[in-house]
Order: sequence, then structure tokens, then C-alpha cells
Amino acid sequence: MLFVQHSFFAQNCEHTVSGFITDVANKTPIIGASVFIKETGKGAISNTKGYYQISNVCSGTYHLVISHMGCEDKEKSILIDNNLKVDVEMAHLVNMLDGIHLLNKHPKKSTQNTQVVKLKTIQKNTHLNLANQLENLTGVSTVKNGNSIAKPVVHGLYGNRVLLLNNNVVQSGQQWGNDHAPEIDPLMAGSIQVTKGVGALEYQGSSLGAVINVLPKEIQQDPHLHGNALYFTETNGNGHSINLGLEQNNAFLAWRVTGTLKKYGDRKTSDYYLNNTGFTEANLAVQIEKDFLKKWKSKWFLSTFNSTLGVLRGSHVTLSTQEENGEPSEYAQLVLQADKPQYTESNFFYAIDAPKQEVHHHLLKWENEYKINEQESYQFTYAGQIDQREEYDVRRSGRSELPALSLMQQTHFMEVKHQKMYASHWEIKKGIQYTFTDNTNNPETGILPLIPDYLSHQIGTFALLDLDLNAWKFEFGGRYNYSYQNVAYINRDATRTIEKYNNNFHNYSLAIGVDYHATEDLFWSLNVGLTTRNPEVNELYSYGLHQGVSGFEIGKPTLGKETGIKTTLGLEGNVDFKWFFEGLVYANYIADYIYLQPENEFTTTIRGTFPVFKYQQNNARIVGFDLGTNYLFSDAFKVGGKFSYIKGDNLSENVPLVYMPANNALFSTEFKGFKEGFLKNSAIELQYKYVFEQDHLLTHQDILSPPDAYQLVAINLTSEFYIAKNKVKTYAKLNNAFNTKYRDYLNRLRYFSDDLGRSLIVGIKVNF
Repeated sequence: MLFVQHSFFAQNCEHTVSGFITDVANKTPIIGASVFIKETGKGAISNTKGYYQISNVCSGTYHLVISHMGCEDKEKSILIDNNLKVDVEMAHLVNMLDGIHLLNKHPKKSTQNTQVVKLKTIQKNTHLNLANQLENLTGVSTVKNGNSIAKPVVHGLYGNRVLLLNNNVVQSGQQWGNDHAPEIDPLMAGSIQVTKGVGALEYQGSSLGAVINVLPKEIQQDPHLHGNALYFTETNGNGHSINLGLEQNNAFLAWRVTGTLKKYGDRKTSDYYLNNTGFTEANLAVQIEKDFLKKWKSKWFLSTFNSTLGVLRGSHVTLSTQEENGEPSEYAQLVLQADKPQYTESNFFYAIDAPKQEVHHHLLKWENEYKINEQESYQFTYAGQIDQREEYDVRRSGRSELPALSLMQQTHFMEVKHQKMYASHWEIKKGIQYTFTDNTNNPETGILPLIPDYLSHQIGTFALLDLDLNAWKFEFGGRYNYSYQNVAYINRDATRTIEKYNNNFHNYSLAIGVDYHATEDLFWSLNVGLTTRNPEVNELYSYGLHQGVSGFEIGKPTLGKETGIKTTLGLEGNVDFKWFFEGLVYANYIADYIYLQPENEFTTTIRGTFPVFKYQQNNARIVGFDLGTNYLFSDAFKVGGKFSYIKGDNLSENVPLVYMPANNALFSTEFKGFKEGFLKNSAIELQYKYVFEQDHLLTHQDILSPPDAYQLVAINLTSEFYIAKNKVKTYAKLNNAFNTKYRDYLNRLRYFSDDLGRSLIVGIKVNF
């Protein structure tokens, strides 16, 4: 007893852990933040100065957890052998704005209008794919083929005009179709950044649409093994998903492994099942970081995305075997205007049959950074990608299991960047890049390929200059791209001979951005950019049935380059850190704008009768504005609203542009003030979304008139607590709460079916 007593008193338990909790944006103290040591349960609350102190702590290694309402929790590994001071910065006000960057928190080296979908939001919407994760941002919508296949639209532009990056690498895949969703799992991301305007000059294939960058979560500075497990289920589609992540950062190596499994069955509208719309996913991502020298750091990133997606059977039908002067027959009109699609059944199925898609995308990135000093560095990057896509049609004689389209694409990318800070107010970044692409059709499909075989070489170089003069910040940029395409096209006449095309394109981009801080809480930004874009292979040479969208698409080999000039003017600020607001006005003029035009006619093939779409080229103008605001009555209660307006016109023919998003508004209110009881540490959010009818369109410009306006209501409930020192987060979300029947203009399946009805999503996440 004396020995035990002596040992007990010999341990030093008189240390203190203290520090200040401040806002990362404006350095003001955060009051009422909870700080506690996970292993002991001892903690403290920050005072009016943001100061906290935990006393009587024994020597040892612990985890310090910092949390505050409206902020993402932070966890730090600490070693205590004496009194320890730990100061923490938290993204408090920025997070209150649902990701809108204010108060000098723009991404470094950019004057662009930028929004960020945070990890907390990604996990709250874990049932959504990448494009649908972005829908609630101002100026962002989606073009869809059902619900599981969607791609982002920013200020009316999509496809190759919106640059999609996977961990700062341009995503290379079969993105030439509206039914080809980005092959990226959002659950692998730590954040998703959307930069609108002309901030893409650093990347090959840059355009005036936007840059969407899916960034992995940084590996924490913690030598212990940590991880998280996430599970959710959704009633609509009877879907289930599990996501597991593990990470460790020891003295030898920093690493993280993340994996996702998903399975869905038939989705449902307000009153019938959408047969054959299930999907499965199996994804994996690996991050490795290693410091070889003080100046040399290497990073490896490996990801694999694998999915099987069903396509609505009722959208892949034989409309008629006869046409009436190129117009849809009476039977075809009945099919297109029916309340329910053909082949609709009253039972739910998990089975995925033809028509369907199978997609596999693999990415390997190796990045090396060599720091000469704190002001100068070099970066060397290699990235290789393999994308395999197979599309299955309903075919005769038992051949439905033989793909009607089978494409394999290989891409190799190399880049060298140099970055140097001169004095303390200006910096230059320059680089050179090379991309090689090999896209090949599998000839065993027995069907002439929609997209021809081709080889592509791209060489690009860029230079960016940033000048920071107190209240003013200037950004200048320029880029030159050379592209060479070697295309083997099978002509459609009786000879079926192969025609060779060798295309050479020279593209240029120039941009200037100005950022002015009128006060600490208010700033303006102006961006002007000019860029050229060469037509893609599908726009030039596609010919045939595009299975996923049930349309017959015809390219135009004589298409020329686009030339676009875009101007954006933005205002962001706050009043007393309670009322936050942002606004962005933009005007985009594009000479020789390339677009896919519905021809309002049908063609008959051996596989049925389908609507015809042809690529056209005209001068176009797209103008619009985005507004967003939040008012914080307190940290516990806020209200907000967003509105996006857009108008696109075909100037050459003096008619509206097709496939422009409808104007929309979103209103939300959130309450987090529960102090006790079952809802302690919980938040309830109510969302109301109104989508206007797309009335800026002529009747003859589409197969069917645009659908009516619609409104949707969603309710979210999230809760956080600890079990056995492990953080647990639960959430429940009710989408389309009133089971509204509606169709969306940018959903290609609106020709055949309604959109999704009511759905309840329930999930749980455990950090350990």
C-alpha cells in the first residue's frame, strides 16, 4: 500500500493546457468553444477573450478536441511533459455561410468568386453523387439523365467547358455525353471547390465555364491510427452505402485509405417505380505522403471508381416503325406525353438489366515538391488515368449482354511548375504541361462506334502574376495550348471505308482579375477573360445512337473553334458579422458557340425509332447574376436565401439557346440552440426550393415543351455526441417532403418520366 501510494504521488499531474480559440477569418475570439481531453474527459469552455485553461493534467500523450456550434470539430495530438499552450483557429464565420468564402479567405493566388462544399456538408448529403452535391450553390445546376447520372452546369456551361479536377489533376474520361457522370466519389473528398469565372489558366483544357476541384482531406499531424465509419440508408431506391477511412501520420510515412460501397434499386416518382434505375458502386482511394529531405516532399494518390448504372427501360423504346414526313408519329407523341413511361411495373427490383452502363476509372498521381527556400519552389507531377466504359442496349437474339458501345481511354499527364515570391507583394507561377490520350473502341460490339478511335497530344504552357498592394490585389494570366488529333472515322455510306483526319489547333487564353477591399468587411472583384476552345471529337464526328439518353446524335466535321469573352463583377461582405451577402453579375459572349440542337425529328434504326440531335455552331450570349445571403440572429439560429438568374440567346438566329438552366431560388432556416434533452447538440434545417419554368424557349426548339415550375421542401436533422470517447454523428433527411410530382428541364428523362418522389435518408458516422 505504501509503494502504490508512493508511485501515485510520484506522477506529475499538475500541468496545464491553455490557449486561445479564434476565428480564422478575422482573428476575433470565439466564445463558448468546448475544449476537452478525450482520454481524461477534462475540459474547459473558452471565455469572452477566447481563452481556455485545463488544469491538473498528468504527463502523457493525449488528444485535444475543440468544438463549437457552426464549426467543424478539430482534434490535435498533444504530448504533455510540462505546461502546454495550444492556440486554435476555427472556420467559424466562413462555415456559417455554407462555404461562401469571405474576409480574405479566397484560395491563394486567385481573385475569383469561389464557393466551397465543406466535408461536413458532403457527409450530410452522402447519398448524392458529385454533381448533385453542388446543386445548392448559387449559379450551379445539373444536367441529368435520371437521378444517378448527372454532371454540373455552371452559369449555363457544362461538359468540356467546365473543368473538373480530381486532386488538382484534370479528370480524363468519356465526358462527352450528357449521360456520362463524373467518375469521382465525393465521399473520398475533404472539400469541393467551385471557382466561377476565368480562374482556370493553370490547367490544360481551361475554359470560361468554371473550375470544380475535388480535393482529398489533408492527413492530420497525428502519429496514432484514426479513422471513421459511415453508413446510410435511403428509402427511395432502398439504397445502402458504407464508407470507411483509416489514416496515420508517423515519423516514417503519412497515409490514408478510404473505401465506399453503394447499392441501390429502382427509384420511385411520386406514384410509380422507375424500373431499371438502380446502381452499384465500389470505390477506393489511397493517399501517401513522405518527406525525404527538408526540401523535398513526395505525394502519391491512387483512386479507383467502379459503377454499374441502370438506364430507365421506358426511355429506351421503339417509338414507331413509321414516320410522318420526319415528324414523330401519333404513337410517338403518345409515348412522349404519357403520364407513365413504357415498361413501368408496380414492383421494386434491385436487378440491373440492359439498357445499362458499366464504368471503371483509375487514377495514379505522383507529385514531388522541391523547396529551394520559403520563397521559391519547383513542382513535378505525373498522372496516369485509365477509363473503361461499356454501354448495353436491349438487343435481339440474346445479345443484350454484348456491349453496344465499348471504349477504353488511356491518358498520361506530365507537368513542371515553378513558383517564386519576389519581395513581399508579388509572385510569379509558370509551368509547362503535356497530355497524351489514346481512345479506342472495342470492335467486337458489332455496331459502328458512336465515337471514332483517336489519338490526342496536347502541349500547354502558362504564366500567372499576382500583385498584392494592401487593399488592391491584381492577377494576370496567359496560356497557350497546342492540340493535335489523329482520328480514324468510319464513314456511313455503303463502302464503310475509314477516313483519316489530322487536326491541329492553337488555343490562347488571357485573363485579368482585380480585387479591392473597400473595408475590412466589404470587397469587390472584377474578372475579364478571353479564351478559345477547339471542338471535341464527339462534336466533330459522333454519329449514331447515344444509348444513355436515347437519342441519335450527329456531329459536324466542319466545326471551328469557339472564342469566348467573359466578364464577372462580384461583391461580398458582411454587416456586424451577422448579415452576410454575396452577389455576382456575369456576361459571356461566345463566338461560334457549339451546342447540341434537338431537331424535332425522328430516325429509324434496327434498334428502334429515336429523336435526332445535331451539333450546331452559332454566336451566343449568356448573361445572369447570382445572389446569396445569410442572417445570423445568433450562433444558434440563422436564415438564408439564394437566387440565380440566367438567360442565353442564339445571336446568329435571334432565338433562345437550348438547355439553359431555369431560374431558381432556395430559402433555408437552421436552429442549433438545443441545450438539454434528446436534441442536445442537434441542428434542424428546413429548405424550400423553387424552380421557375424555363419560358425563354420557342415551342419548335425542343421535342416537348419545357415542364412547369415546381417547388420542393426538405427537412434535415443532425446530432452529435460521444460514446466511449468516440464521436458519433447521426443525421436524417427528408427530401421532397410533400411527394411533389414534377419534371426538371435539364433532366433528359423528362421526355418519358417524372422526377423522384419523397425519400428519407438516415445515416450514422463514427470517428475513432
